[in-house]
Amino acid sequence: MLQHTRLDALDDERLNAADKGLPARAAGLTVSEFLATGPRLAEFWTPLLALDARALEHNAAVVQGWCDERGLELMPHGKTTMAPALWQLQLDHGATGVTLATPGQVRTARSFGIASIMLANTLVAPDAVEFIAGELADPAFSFHSWADSVATVEAMERGLEGVTLPRPIDVLVELGGAGGRTGARSVDEAVRVAERIAASPVLRLAGTAGYEGSLGHDRSPAALEAVRAYLAEMLEVHEAVRGLADGELIVSAGGSAYLELVAEVFGPHIRSLSPSTGAEAHTGALRQAQGAEPRTRWILRSGASLLHDDGFYHGISPIDGELTPAMRGYARVVSHPEPGLALLDGGKRDFPYDEGLPVPFGVAEAPGARERPLAGASVTALNDQHAYLRADAPFDLAIGEVVSLGLSHPCTAFDKWRLIPVVEGGGSDLVVALVRTFF
Repeated sequence: MLQHTRLDALDDERLNAADKGLPARAAGLTVSEFLATGPRLAEFWTPLLALDARALEHNAAVVQGWCDERGLELMPHGKTTMAPALWQLQLDHGATGVTLATPGQVRTARSFGIASIMLANTLVAPDAVEFIAGELADPAFSFHSWADSVATVEAMERGLEGVTLPRPIDVLVELGGAGGRTGARSVDEAVRVAERIAASPVLRLAGTAGYEGSLGHDRSPAALEAVRAYLAEMLEVHEAVRGLADGELIVSAGGSAYLELVAEVFGPHIRSLSPSTGAEAHTGALRQAQGAEPRTRWILRSGASLLHDDGFYHGISPIDGELTPAMRGYARVVSHPEPGLALLDGGKRDFPYDEGLPVPFGVAEAPGARERPLAGASVTALNDQHAYLRADAPFDLAIGEVVSLGLSHPCTAFDKWRLIPVVEGGGSDLVVALVRTFF
Protein backbone atom coordinates (compact mmCIF):
# COMPACT_ATOMS: atom_id res chain seq x y z
CA MET A 1 0.00 0.00 0.00
CA LEU A 2 0.97 3.61 -0.44
CA GLN A 3 1.52 6.02 2.40
CA HIS A 4 -1.80 7.81 2.29
CA THR A 5 -0.34 10.94 3.86
CA ARG A 6 1.94 11.31 0.83
CA LEU A 7 -0.89 10.53 -1.58
CA ASP A 8 -3.26 12.90 0.21
CA ALA A 9 -0.63 15.63 -0.02
CA LEU A 10 -1.15 15.69 -3.78
CA ASP A 11 -4.55 17.25 -3.13
CA ASP A 12 -2.77 20.15 -1.43
CA GLU A 13 -0.64 20.95 -4.48
CA ARG A 14 -1.40 24.37 -5.89
CA LEU A 15 -2.46 24.56 -9.51
CA ASN A 16 -1.00 27.10 -11.90
CA ALA A 17 -1.36 28.42 -15.42
CA ALA A 18 1.17 25.91 -16.74
CA ASP A 19 -1.13 22.95 -15.97
CA LYS A 20 -2.23 21.93 -19.46
CA GLY A 21 -5.94 21.63 -20.05
CA LEU A 22 -7.14 23.08 -16.77
CA PRO A 23 -9.54 26.05 -16.87
CA ALA A 24 -7.95 29.41 -16.15
CA ARG A 25 -9.86 29.80 -12.91
CA ALA A 26 -8.02 26.80 -11.43
CA ALA A 27 -4.72 28.70 -11.19
CA GLY A 28 -3.90 29.52 -7.59
CA LEU A 29 -6.25 26.93 -6.10
CA THR A 30 -5.15 23.67 -4.57
CA VAL A 31 -6.41 20.49 -6.19
CA SER A 32 -8.91 19.92 -3.38
CA GLU A 33 -10.11 23.54 -3.51
CA PHE A 34 -10.64 23.30 -7.25
CA LEU A 35 -12.53 20.00 -7.03
CA ALA A 36 -14.74 21.44 -4.29
CA THR A 37 -16.09 23.92 -6.86
CA GLY A 38 -17.67 21.05 -8.82
CA PRO A 39 -15.82 21.55 -12.12
CA ARG A 40 -17.26 20.11 -15.32
CA LEU A 41 -15.20 18.72 -18.15
CA ALA A 42 -16.87 21.20 -20.51
CA GLU A 43 -14.84 24.06 -19.02
CA PHE A 44 -11.47 22.37 -19.58
CA TRP A 45 -9.33 23.59 -22.46
CA THR A 46 -8.44 21.52 -25.48
CA PRO A 47 -6.47 19.50 -26.30
CA LEU A 48 -7.42 17.28 -23.39
CA LEU A 49 -7.02 13.77 -22.01
CA ALA A 50 -9.71 12.62 -19.58
CA LEU A 51 -10.35 9.45 -17.58
CA ASP A 52 -13.60 7.77 -16.51
CA ALA A 53 -13.82 6.80 -12.83
CA ARG A 54 -16.42 4.07 -13.31
CA ALA A 55 -14.46 2.48 -16.13
CA LEU A 56 -11.28 2.50 -14.02
CA GLU A 57 -13.04 0.81 -11.10
CA HIS A 58 -14.63 -1.71 -13.43
CA ASN A 59 -11.38 -2.63 -15.15
CA ALA A 60 -9.47 -2.91 -11.87
CA ALA A 61 -12.07 -5.35 -10.57
CA VAL A 62 -12.17 -7.34 -13.82
CA VAL A 63 -8.41 -7.80 -14.10
CA GLN A 64 -7.96 -8.65 -10.44
CA GLY A 65 -10.85 -11.11 -10.54
CA TRP A 66 -9.44 -12.69 -13.69
CA CYS A 67 -6.09 -13.25 -11.96
CA ASP A 68 -7.65 -14.52 -8.73
CA GLU A 69 -9.69 -17.12 -10.61
CA ARG A 70 -6.52 -18.50 -12.19
CA GLY A 71 -4.29 -18.42 -9.13
CA LEU A 72 -2.14 -15.59 -10.45
CA GLU A 73 -0.90 -12.68 -8.40
CA LEU A 74 -1.11 -9.28 -10.06
CA MET A 75 1.72 -6.77 -9.88
CA PRO A 76 0.58 -4.31 -12.58
CA HIS A 77 3.19 -2.39 -14.51
CA GLY A 78 3.13 1.08 -13.00
CA LYS A 79 5.15 2.66 -15.82
CA THR A 80 1.95 2.66 -17.88
CA THR A 81 0.55 5.57 -15.87
CA MET A 82 3.25 6.62 -13.37
CA ALA A 83 0.25 7.72 -11.32
CA PRO A 84 0.34 6.71 -7.63
CA ALA A 85 -3.41 7.23 -7.28
CA LEU A 86 -4.01 4.59 -9.96
CA TRP A 87 -1.45 2.26 -8.41
CA GLN A 88 -3.41 2.56 -5.18
CA LEU A 89 -6.64 1.72 -6.99
CA GLN A 90 -5.24 -1.64 -8.06
CA LEU A 91 -3.61 -2.30 -4.69
CA ASP A 92 -6.99 -1.70 -3.08
CA HIS A 93 -8.50 -4.31 -5.41
CA GLY A 94 -5.93 -6.93 -4.40
CA ALA A 95 -2.74 -6.37 -6.39
CA THR A 96 0.24 -7.54 -4.33
CA GLY A 97 2.69 -4.90 -5.55
CA VAL A 98 3.74 -2.72 -8.46
CA THR A 99 6.08 -3.43 -11.36
CA LEU A 100 8.31 -0.65 -12.67
CA ALA A 101 10.82 -0.23 -15.49
CA THR A 102 13.61 2.09 -14.28
CA PRO A 103 15.40 2.80 -11.00
CA GLY A 104 14.03 6.36 -11.13
CA GLN A 105 10.51 4.99 -11.21
CA VAL A 106 11.36 2.76 -8.26
CA ARG A 107 12.56 5.79 -6.33
CA THR A 108 9.30 7.57 -7.07
CA ALA A 109 7.29 4.58 -5.89
CA ARG A 110 9.31 4.33 -2.70
CA SER A 111 8.67 8.00 -2.00
CA PHE A 112 4.99 7.04 -1.86
CA GLY A 113 5.66 4.07 0.37
CA ILE A 114 5.14 1.22 -2.11
CA ALA A 115 6.28 -1.84 -0.18
CA SER A 116 6.50 -4.46 -2.93
CA ILE A 117 8.23 -3.61 -6.21
CA MET A 118 9.46 -5.61 -9.15
CA LEU A 119 11.95 -3.86 -11.41
CA ALA A 120 11.29 -5.53 -14.76
CA ASN A 121 14.76 -4.60 -15.88
CA THR A 122 18.38 -4.88 -14.86
CA LEU A 123 19.78 -2.88 -11.95
CA VAL A 124 23.34 -1.99 -12.91
CA ALA A 125 23.87 1.77 -12.39
CA PRO A 126 26.07 2.03 -9.26
CA ASP A 127 24.06 4.86 -7.70
CA ALA A 128 20.81 2.96 -8.25
CA VAL A 129 22.25 -0.24 -6.77
CA GLU A 130 23.37 1.72 -3.73
CA PHE A 131 19.93 3.32 -3.40
CA ILE A 132 18.21 -0.07 -3.38
CA ALA A 133 20.70 -1.36 -0.84
CA GLY A 134 19.68 1.48 1.45
CA GLU A 135 15.98 0.82 0.95
CA LEU A 136 16.46 -2.82 1.96
CA ALA A 137 17.08 -1.61 5.51
CA ASP A 138 13.28 -1.46 5.68
CA PRO A 139 12.34 -5.06 6.57
CA ALA A 140 8.87 -4.56 5.09
CA PHE A 141 10.24 -3.68 1.65
CA SER A 142 10.16 -6.44 -0.97
CA PHE A 143 12.22 -5.81 -4.10
CA HIS A 144 13.10 -7.94 -7.11
CA SER A 145 15.14 -7.04 -10.19
CA TRP A 146 16.10 -9.02 -13.29
CA ALA A 147 19.38 -10.19 -14.81
CA ASP A 148 19.95 -11.73 -18.24
CA SER A 149 23.72 -12.20 -18.31
CA VAL A 150 26.70 -12.95 -16.11
CA ALA A 151 27.96 -9.46 -16.98
CA THR A 152 24.81 -8.01 -15.39
CA VAL A 153 25.45 -9.94 -12.19
CA GLU A 154 29.04 -8.75 -12.10
CA ALA A 155 27.94 -5.13 -12.62
CA MET A 156 25.56 -5.42 -9.67
CA GLU A 157 28.32 -6.84 -7.50
CA ARG A 158 30.65 -3.98 -8.45
CA GLY A 159 27.95 -1.51 -7.48
CA LEU A 160 27.71 -3.12 -4.06
CA GLU A 161 31.42 -3.01 -3.27
CA GLY A 162 31.89 -1.15 -0.01
CA VAL A 163 28.12 -0.85 0.50
CA THR A 164 26.52 -2.11 3.69
CA LEU A 165 23.82 -4.47 2.48
CA PRO A 166 21.11 -5.33 5.04
CA ARG A 167 20.18 -8.43 3.02
CA PRO A 168 20.89 -9.82 -0.44
CA ILE A 169 19.09 -8.31 -3.41
CA ASP A 170 16.55 -10.70 -4.92
CA VAL A 171 17.19 -11.25 -8.63
CA LEU A 172 15.11 -13.11 -11.23
CA VAL A 173 16.89 -14.62 -14.22
CA GLU A 174 15.30 -13.21 -17.37
CA LEU A 175 14.62 -15.39 -20.38
CA GLY A 176 14.33 -13.69 -23.75
CA GLY A 177 13.52 -14.86 -27.22
CA ALA A 178 15.03 -14.53 -30.66
CA GLY A 179 14.07 -11.16 -32.07
CA GLY A 180 12.61 -10.17 -28.71
CA ARG A 181 13.78 -7.65 -26.19
CA THR A 182 16.21 -8.35 -23.33
CA GLY A 183 16.73 -11.75 -21.75
CA ALA A 184 19.04 -14.73 -22.05
CA ARG A 185 18.57 -16.22 -25.50
CA SER A 186 18.36 -19.86 -24.49
CA VAL A 187 17.38 -22.02 -21.56
CA ASP A 188 21.00 -23.11 -21.11
CA GLU A 189 22.21 -19.52 -21.04
CA ALA A 190 19.52 -18.58 -18.52
CA VAL A 191 20.60 -21.47 -16.29
CA ARG A 192 24.22 -20.24 -16.39
CA VAL A 193 23.05 -16.80 -15.29
CA ALA A 194 21.00 -18.37 -12.51
CA GLU A 195 24.01 -20.34 -11.32
CA ARG A 196 26.06 -17.15 -11.18
CA ILE A 197 23.34 -15.34 -9.21
CA ALA A 198 23.09 -18.26 -6.78
CA ALA A 199 26.85 -18.14 -6.23
CA SER A 200 26.87 -14.41 -5.45
CA PRO A 201 27.39 -13.39 -1.80
CA VAL A 202 25.26 -10.24 -2.25
CA LEU A 203 22.44 -11.48 -4.50
CA ARG A 204 19.76 -14.13 -4.07
CA LEU A 205 18.34 -16.18 -6.91
CA ALA A 206 14.61 -15.51 -6.62
CA GLY A 207 13.08 -17.03 -9.72
CA THR A 208 12.42 -16.56 -13.42
CA ALA A 209 10.89 -13.71 -15.41
CA GLY A 210 10.28 -12.58 -18.94
CA TYR A 211 8.14 -10.57 -21.33
CA GLU A 212 6.26 -12.44 -24.02
CA GLY A 213 4.69 -9.35 -25.59
CA SER A 214 7.68 -8.59 -27.80
CA LEU A 215 7.36 -11.97 -29.53
CA GLY A 216 4.03 -11.17 -31.17
CA HIS A 217 2.04 -8.16 -32.24
CA ASP A 218 -1.26 -9.72 -33.26
CA ARG A 219 -3.38 -12.80 -32.67
CA SER A 220 -2.23 -14.75 -35.69
CA PRO A 221 -1.54 -18.48 -35.20
CA ALA A 222 2.18 -17.86 -35.65
CA ALA A 223 2.26 -15.17 -32.96
CA LEU A 224 0.25 -17.25 -30.50
CA GLU A 225 2.46 -20.28 -31.04
CA ALA A 226 5.62 -18.20 -30.56
CA VAL A 227 4.28 -16.90 -27.25
CA ARG A 228 3.25 -20.37 -26.06
CA ALA A 229 6.66 -21.80 -26.93
CA TYR A 230 8.41 -18.99 -25.08
CA LEU A 231 6.29 -19.44 -21.95
CA ALA A 232 7.01 -23.18 -22.03
CA GLU A 233 10.73 -22.36 -22.07
CA MET A 234 10.22 -20.16 -19.04
CA LEU A 235 8.89 -23.21 -17.24
CA GLU A 236 11.97 -25.15 -18.34
CA VAL A 237 14.16 -22.49 -16.76
CA HIS A 238 12.10 -22.59 -13.59
CA GLU A 239 12.43 -26.37 -13.33
CA ALA A 240 16.17 -26.18 -13.98
CA VAL A 241 17.00 -23.48 -11.43
CA ARG A 242 14.61 -24.01 -8.53
CA GLY A 243 17.04 -26.41 -6.92
CA LEU A 244 19.67 -23.66 -6.83
CA ALA A 245 17.58 -21.31 -4.72
CA ASP A 246 16.78 -21.05 -1.05
CA GLY A 247 13.42 -19.64 -0.08
CA GLU A 248 10.51 -18.35 -2.11
CA LEU A 249 10.64 -18.27 -5.90
CA ILE A 250 8.76 -16.21 -8.47
CA VAL A 251 7.77 -16.98 -12.04
CA SER A 252 6.56 -13.81 -13.74
CA ALA A 253 5.30 -13.00 -17.22
CA GLY A 254 2.45 -11.19 -18.82
CA GLY A 255 1.68 -7.94 -20.51
CA SER A 256 -1.89 -7.08 -21.48
CA ALA A 257 -1.92 -8.74 -24.91
CA TYR A 258 -1.42 -12.45 -24.19
CA LEU A 259 -2.37 -12.85 -20.56
CA GLU A 260 -4.63 -15.81 -21.31
CA LEU A 261 -1.65 -17.70 -22.74
CA VAL A 262 0.28 -17.07 -19.53
CA ALA A 263 -2.60 -18.62 -17.58
CA GLU A 264 -2.90 -21.48 -20.10
CA VAL A 265 0.77 -22.48 -20.08
CA PHE A 266 1.45 -21.85 -16.41
CA GLY A 267 -1.93 -23.19 -15.30
CA PRO A 268 -0.95 -26.81 -14.57
CA HIS A 269 1.85 -25.55 -12.30
CA ILE A 270 0.06 -22.73 -10.48
CA ARG A 271 -1.08 -22.95 -6.92
CA SER A 272 -4.84 -22.82 -6.65
CA LEU A 273 -6.68 -19.97 -4.98
CA SER A 274 -7.30 -20.14 -1.31
CA PRO A 275 -10.98 -20.88 -0.66
CA SER A 276 -10.94 -18.48 2.26
CA THR A 277 -12.60 -15.10 2.12
CA GLY A 278 -12.01 -11.71 3.65
CA ALA A 279 -8.62 -10.10 4.03
CA GLU A 280 -6.69 -13.21 3.02
CA ALA A 281 -8.54 -13.52 -0.28
CA HIS A 282 -8.44 -9.77 -0.84
CA THR A 283 -4.66 -9.73 -0.74
CA GLY A 284 -4.50 -12.50 -3.30
CA ALA A 285 -3.31 -15.12 -0.79
CA LEU A 286 -2.77 -18.47 -2.45
CA ARG A 287 -2.50 -22.00 -1.15
CA GLN A 288 -0.55 -24.87 -2.55
CA ALA A 289 -2.59 -27.18 -4.77
CA GLN A 290 -1.92 -30.90 -4.75
CA GLY A 291 1.18 -31.50 -6.84
CA ALA A 292 2.02 -27.79 -7.19
CA GLU A 293 5.46 -26.35 -6.56
CA PRO A 294 5.67 -25.49 -2.86
CA ARG A 295 7.59 -22.20 -2.93
CA THR A 296 6.56 -20.50 -6.16
CA ARG A 297 4.57 -17.33 -6.70
CA TRP A 298 3.10 -16.88 -10.19
CA ILE A 299 2.87 -13.20 -11.05
CA LEU A 300 1.17 -11.41 -13.94
CA ARG A 301 2.31 -7.85 -14.69
CA SER A 302 -0.47 -6.58 -16.98
CA GLY A 303 -0.59 -2.79 -16.68
CA ALA A 304 -2.46 -1.43 -19.70
CA SER A 305 -5.57 -3.47 -18.86
CA LEU A 306 -6.53 -0.90 -16.22
CA LEU A 307 -7.08 1.70 -18.93
CA HIS A 308 -7.73 -0.56 -21.92
CA ASP A 309 -8.16 1.45 -25.16
CA ASP A 310 -9.98 1.85 -28.46
CA GLY A 311 -7.04 0.74 -30.56
CA PHE A 312 -4.22 -1.76 -30.04
CA TYR A 313 -5.49 -3.48 -26.89
CA HIS A 314 -9.08 -3.36 -28.12
CA GLY A 315 -7.87 -5.48 -31.02
CA ILE A 316 -5.53 -7.86 -29.22
CA SER A 317 -6.62 -8.27 -25.59
CA PRO A 318 -8.23 -11.66 -24.91
CA ILE A 319 -10.55 -10.01 -22.37
CA ASP A 320 -11.46 -7.04 -24.56
CA GLY A 321 -15.18 -7.75 -24.16
CA GLU A 322 -14.90 -7.55 -20.38
CA LEU A 323 -12.95 -4.28 -20.24
CA THR A 324 -14.09 -0.71 -20.88
CA PRO A 325 -11.86 1.98 -22.41
CA ALA A 326 -11.23 4.40 -19.55
CA MET A 327 -9.43 7.21 -21.41
CA ARG A 328 -10.69 9.64 -24.02
CA GLY A 329 -9.09 12.48 -25.94
CA TYR A 330 -10.71 15.76 -26.94
CA ALA A 331 -9.53 18.18 -29.61
CA ARG A 332 -11.10 21.27 -31.14
CA VAL A 333 -11.62 22.09 -34.81
CA VAL A 334 -9.31 25.02 -35.54
CA SER A 335 -9.30 24.93 -39.34
CA HIS A 336 -11.57 23.60 -42.08
CA PRO A 337 -9.50 24.52 -45.15
CA GLU A 338 -11.21 22.28 -47.70
CA PRO A 339 -14.15 19.88 -47.95
CA GLY A 340 -13.40 16.63 -46.20
CA LEU A 341 -10.48 18.01 -44.19
CA ALA A 342 -10.48 19.54 -40.73
CA LEU A 343 -7.52 20.29 -38.48
CA LEU A 344 -7.83 19.68 -34.75
CA ASP A 345 -5.74 21.29 -32.02
CA GLY A 346 -4.37 18.03 -30.56
CA GLY A 347 -1.35 16.18 -31.87
CA LYS A 348 1.71 14.16 -30.92
CA ARG A 349 2.31 16.32 -27.85
CA ASP A 350 -1.09 15.32 -26.51
CA PHE A 351 -2.16 11.87 -27.70
CA PRO A 352 -0.48 8.48 -28.28
CA TYR A 353 0.26 7.54 -31.88
CA ASP A 354 2.86 4.75 -31.80
CA GLU A 355 0.29 1.93 -31.83
CA GLY A 356 -2.42 3.53 -33.93
CA LEU A 357 -3.86 6.99 -34.50
CA PRO A 358 -6.78 8.43 -32.52
CA VAL A 359 -10.25 7.36 -33.63
CA PRO A 360 -12.96 10.07 -33.89
CA PHE A 361 -16.23 9.21 -32.19
CA GLY A 362 -18.41 12.29 -32.00
CA VAL A 363 -18.71 16.06 -32.13
CA ALA A 364 -19.95 18.40 -29.40
CA GLU A 365 -19.80 22.01 -28.32
CA ALA A 366 -17.36 21.23 -25.50
CA PRO A 367 -15.49 18.27 -23.96
CA GLY A 368 -17.89 15.86 -22.30
CA ALA A 369 -21.02 17.49 -23.73
CA ARG A 370 -23.72 15.57 -25.58
CA GLU A 371 -22.32 14.48 -28.91
CA ARG A 372 -23.62 13.84 -32.37
CA PRO A 373 -21.98 10.94 -34.24
CA LEU A 374 -19.12 11.59 -36.62
CA ALA A 375 -19.42 8.88 -39.25
CA GLY A 376 -17.10 8.24 -42.16
CA ALA A 377 -14.19 10.27 -40.77
CA SER A 378 -10.74 9.23 -39.60
CA VAL A 379 -7.56 10.77 -38.26
CA THR A 380 -4.94 10.17 -40.94
CA ALA A 381 -1.91 11.94 -39.45
CA LEU A 382 -0.65 13.89 -36.44
CA ASN A 383 1.73 16.83 -36.28
CA ASP A 384 3.08 18.10 -32.98
CA GLN A 385 -0.11 20.08 -32.26
CA HIS A 386 -2.51 19.17 -35.06
CA ALA A 387 -4.56 16.16 -36.08
CA TYR A 388 -5.69 15.71 -39.68
CA LEU A 389 -9.34 14.67 -39.69
CA ARG A 390 -10.41 13.51 -43.14
CA ALA A 391 -13.50 12.11 -44.83
CA ASP A 392 -14.22 11.03 -48.40
CA ALA A 393 -17.16 13.42 -48.53
CA PRO A 394 -17.67 16.87 -46.99
CA PHE A 395 -18.68 16.64 -43.34
CA ASP A 396 -20.61 18.95 -41.06
CA LEU A 397 -18.02 20.42 -38.73
CA ALA A 398 -17.89 23.96 -37.46
CA ILE A 399 -14.81 25.86 -36.37
CA GLY A 400 -14.63 25.63 -32.58
CA GLU A 401 -16.49 22.35 -32.19
CA VAL A 402 -14.85 19.57 -30.17
CA VAL A 403 -14.18 16.06 -31.46
CA SER A 404 -13.96 13.18 -29.00
CA LEU A 405 -11.23 10.68 -29.75
CA GLY A 406 -10.71 7.07 -28.86
CA LEU A 407 -7.03 6.48 -28.14
CA SER A 408 -4.64 3.60 -28.68
CA HIS A 409 -1.89 2.46 -26.27
CA PRO A 410 -2.15 3.76 -22.68
CA CYS A 411 1.61 3.41 -22.19
CA THR A 412 2.30 6.46 -24.36
CA ALA A 413 -0.74 8.49 -23.36
CA PHE A 414 0.00 9.46 -19.77
CA ASP A 415 3.54 10.75 -20.22
CA LYS A 416 2.19 13.80 -22.04
CA TRP A 417 0.15 15.02 -19.07
CA ARG A 418 1.04 16.16 -15.54
CA LEU A 419 -2.57 16.33 -14.34
CA ILE A 420 -5.43 14.35 -15.89
CA PRO A 421 -9.08 15.05 -15.04
CA VAL A 422 -11.23 12.10 -14.01
CA VAL A 423 -14.95 12.37 -14.66
CA GLU A 424 -17.55 10.64 -12.54
CA GLY A 425 -18.68 8.50 -15.47
CA GLY A 426 -22.06 7.04 -16.29
CA GLY A 427 -22.84 10.01 -18.52
CA SER A 428 -21.74 12.60 -15.94
CA ASP A 429 -18.99 15.06 -16.86
CA LEU A 430 -18.45 16.10 -13.23
CA VAL A 431 -14.71 16.09 -12.56
CA VAL A 432 -14.10 14.17 -9.35
CA ALA A 433 -10.31 13.90 -9.34
CA LEU A 434 -7.12 15.12 -10.95
CA VAL A 435 -4.66 12.27 -11.43
CA ARG A 436 -1.04 13.37 -10.96
CA THR A 437 1.64 11.68 -13.03
CA PHE A 438 5.38 11.48 -12.31
CA PHE A 439 7.27 11.09 -15.57
